[in-house]
Amino acid sequence: MNHDQNWESRDLSQQLQAISTTVQDAAQTCEGDVIALLGLLRHLEKLHKEIRDGVFQENLPDNRQRLYSLLKDIESEGGWPYIARMRIQTLLVNLLEEVNNEDAIPNYTHDVFRIDNSSE
Repeated sequence: MNHDQNWESRDLSQQLQAISTTVQDAAQTCEGDVIALLGLLRHLEKLHKEIRDGVFQENLPDNRQRLYSLLKDIESEGGWPYIARMRIQTLLVNLLEEVNNEDAIPNYTHDVFRIDNSSE
């Protein structure tokens, strides 16, 4: 039975690696297109929710020993899986920095603002 678990674990690890590679390739393909990247993140969040609310909940432990095992794994392997959303405030920080940089060095392109020292 241990051999079967090792095989299943190796197979799952390979599948997860393939998924990771596919998602990273998709992200690189979308580079420079923030709307496409947002779509990718939304899709990943949707998949996370479908798995969590479906197959995961259906397979939750039904006795104390399995529950203990699950909680022990959650504690030792990095906690509960969660997909955090970027806050609007974080996006605004980038915008504010850009606006501040533009305001720091005036960039006048109209003749009205140009100083002509040649007539002196």
